[in-house]
Amino acid sequence: MTLEEIDVVDNISAKAFRLEYYNPKRPLIIKDLAKQWDALEKWNWDYFKKLIGDKKVALYNNIKSDAYTPINTADDYKTFGEYIDMISSGPAGWRIFLFNIFEHAPELTRDFSWPDHLMKGFVKRYPMLFTGGATSITHMHFDIDLSHILHTQFVGRKRVLLFPYEEQYKLYRKPFEVLSLADFSGYYKGGKTPDYSAFPALKLAKGYEVILEHGDTLFMPAGYWHHMEYLDSGFAMSLRALQSSVGGKLHGAWNLFGMRNIDTVMKKTLTKPWYDWKKKRLYELADKALLERSGF
Repeated sequence: MTLEEIDVVDNISAKAFRLEYYNPKRPLIIKDLAKQWDALEKWNWDYFKKLIGDKKVALYNNIKSDAYTPINTADDYKTFGEYIDMISSGPAGWRIFLFNIFEHAPELTRDFSWPDHLMKGFVKRYPMLFTGGATSITHMHFDIDLSHILHTQFVGRKRVLLFPYEEQYKLYRKPFEVLSLADFSGYYKGGKTPDYSAFPALKLAKGYEVILEHGDTLFMPAGYWHHMEYLDSGFAMSLRALQSSVGGKLHGAWNLFGMRNIDTVMKKTLTKPWYDWKKKRLYELADKALLERSGF
């Protein structure tokens, strides 16, 4: 893998953002975007525990899904308060994702403002909180609706690995899914991942790496692959914006209502043969990327 640093700015004009990052789909870290929000200092574990500590939430572990692992099916349930106590006491590889905390505590929406000056199309009904204990992992994937994302880190640090959508075959994307077959867990520690012997096309993948800290806002352009590892227990909020182009919106809709439903039906009816076909196909596409690099 070839990894670059992501550009970092304290602030940026709407014109420069669109010309240099939004239109060419380049990621960016904005340091000062969240500084104007009350949420930056107001939101913490104690505050959330007071507001929604009694709400039951779905928890997810670090195990990658396979042919027999249902996608987005919770591995455990606890109250939000119990979960906070668990991840605050030490490393805990459990996370919460796509949790709409604002449905339970709508007053939180007064603590931040939507950055409409940067881009339009925000899905304002669905700001989402992403929470994880230290050592928890969000495995390599891209967001199914292909929205642009502004992802702001509030508590803790998180290491993020990013790749453009076009790198999908080098990342061994599972057909009809948004997931990579390869495991990137602990890739930065120099261990056995990623496994280049099993996934040789990964060597050709070109992406970005960054550690998000308190107050950092990451712009993830539509379709960007991302793998996240929580270095500390922490949480972040994602604000999603639909693509401005009709083609982008239609592609996202197909993923949500076509591709995902086809995959769900096939997993239920032809579990092993479907998985075997997808694995064969993804290797064919990765091998093609390797041959193209070699000039054949």
